[in-house]
Amino acid sequence: MKKILCLAIALLMMVMALASCTGAKNDGKKLVIGATGPLTGDNASYGISVKKGAEIAVKEINAAGGINGITFELMFEDDVCDPTNAVNAYNTLMDKGMQVSLGAVTSGACVALTEEARKDGILMITPSGSQKECTQYDNCFRICFTDPDQGTYAADFISDNNVGKKVAIIYDKSNDYSNGIYTNFVTEAGKKNLEIVTSQSYTNQSNTDFSVQLQAVKESGADLLFLPIYYADAGLILTQAAQKELNVIFFGVDGMDGIIKQMGEDKAALTEGVMLLTPFAADSSDPKVVSFVKVFKETYNNETPDQFAADGYDAIYAIAEALKYTGITDTTVADLNEKMVGAMTNITLEGVTGKMTWSADGEASKSATAVVINNSKYVAYSK
Repeated sequence: MKKILCLAIALLMMVMALASCTGAKNDGKKLVIGATGPLTGDNASYGISVKKGAEIAVKEINAAGGINGITFELMFEDDVCDPTNAVNAYNTLMDKGMQVSLGAVTSGACVALTEEARKDGILMITPSGSQKECTQYDNCFRICFTDPDQGTYAADFISDNNVGKKVAIIYDKSNDYSNGIYTNFVTEAGKKNLEIVTSQSYTNQSNTDFSVQLQAVKESGADLLFLPIYYADAGLILTQAAQKELNVIFFGVDGMDGIIKQMGEDKAALTEGVMLLTPFAADSSDPKVVSFVKVFKETYNNETPDQFAADGYDAIYAIAEALKYTGITDTTVADLNEKMVGAMTNITLEGVTGKMTWSADGEASKSATAVVINNSKYVAYSK
């Protein structure tokens, strides 16, 4: 009897352990959405913002009764902006019952997850993975612009709005994100008759001292410095540029969103006038944006949402629109994945980052604008 009892206890413990790994049984009235992103480390601002935006969307959808009677559950894992960690985190999420993936927040990690999502056949919508390969498979979509598009749109915006004439560039040649934007920016600048007076590069092994690059920019006579880089490096460049008394307009893309937090109150003045290409402006009068910003501030201690928070918010609502289109009322159906993926090219989302539709290659079609930092706040650009 003792042996039988011990065996029974051992079996019970195994069942309980298995349940803890795979998550609670889904009754078909819940859609489990998983995501990975940096919640710690140098790029944590990106992941934290996406998570906060997504959480608000999930809360709103569930409070309204869900979609087709189905509520959402969001699970978020820290990948520290690392592809290997992201894959491990993705597998953890699958073990916990993930049915739809937000992929990863940053591009390198997201590209790694496309392979996993392809094997599992689940819908993946990355809020902010902008590298082209983030949508390399039919089941992969994105909310943000691609790296090449950001380069093109930035050159167009600078030229069309006469923001600058003589352009200098500092980019990270060891980073695919930076390289992709840089290449298309230079190509489009040529078409727009923007003069590239100097292009300066660095690598992730030399991203602390920018004195040589900034001196070259100063000597070039540039009136605008284009920075297709992440906010951590941009913060150092702004600090060192001030020491050199460099008088240019600083213009970045989505990777620089987070620069206000990076600089903090002590160096807030250095961000004054910095411009960012973005599909989201927190001071917009659009009722959807006004509502989102209000709820975000109420939820997160009066914090103003950035573009990454808006991307996370829209990603959840894109999933909601896709689920609504399928008409599915039970998420345990065998063809959930197929129908969710197929719905993406048939929906339109009126999001806080703009009205968007998706093509079969996973790209969102929407317009871009720019914001200017004024008193540590993003303000929509106007001539």
